[in-house]
Amino acid sequence: MLALGLAASCSNPLRRQYEYEEQLYLSVNGAATMAIDASVPALVALHDLPLDPSPRARLDREDVRKLFLSAQCEDVRVGQPWIRSGRRFVQIRIAVADVRQLQGCGPLGWSTYALRREEGALQFEQAVASPTQGDPGKVNWDGTELVAFKLHLPSRILFHNVKRLEDGSNGEAERGNILTWEQRLADRRSGQPLRMEVRISGESILYRTLWLFGGAFLSAVAVLLGLVWITVRRAKRRQIVSTPPGLSTR
Repeated sequence: MLALGLAASCSNPLRRQYEYEEQLYLSVNGAATMAIDASVPALVALHDLPLDPSPRARLDREDVRKLFLSAQCEDVRVGQPWIRSGRRFVQIRIAVADVRQLQGCGPLGWSTYALRREEGALQFEQAVASPTQGDPGKVNWDGTELVAFKLHLPSRILFHNVKRLEDGSNGEAERGNILTWEQRLADRRSGQPLRMEVRISGESILYRTLWLFGGAFLSAVAVLLGLVWITVRRAKRRQIVSTPPGLSTR
């Protein structure tokens, strides 16, 4: 299901377009999946990766995979590259048992991750430091390119520090449990700091939904059984009333 969602997010032309995007799918138990959708020039500019930024260059997905692979990050998958705006893009997906392991996934070391439980709630923090500057050469960027850090959260959001500016350049909250922090690519390249803070309910939306569904189902069954019992009692009473004296009701 997650894979289908990630694939759809890459191919949807109506979706807001980013030059570099990190999407973090977090679970209440701390497990996480990170999906990075980025142009090759952006990967070079922000992480100084040894990749050819030319859209005509062949991109070896195994080479990209090895750049994120480590002892802490063994589940790394790289999707089929695509072309957009004359630049080659690629998706890297990384799954870890503990979100804090992402810091050991090569280029993702520019972030520190913290997750702790406080009074029944989960507090998540991510701080993104300056990039490792790389030279992508001449790229057809026009200065409007955006970088995004998106959180897909598993439960109700109690607090977040997203602030939406008039031009929308600092992100937004969307669809209830998704938060997006944005920067212009130029600001990210210059090392403008970014800190994300979120507090969420310690119980997942799916867990609560299943409990609510189960409770509703049991209530419906109880009502149905009650109606059957009332119907049977009324039927017996009518049978007793309609039976002539001296005759058995059996």
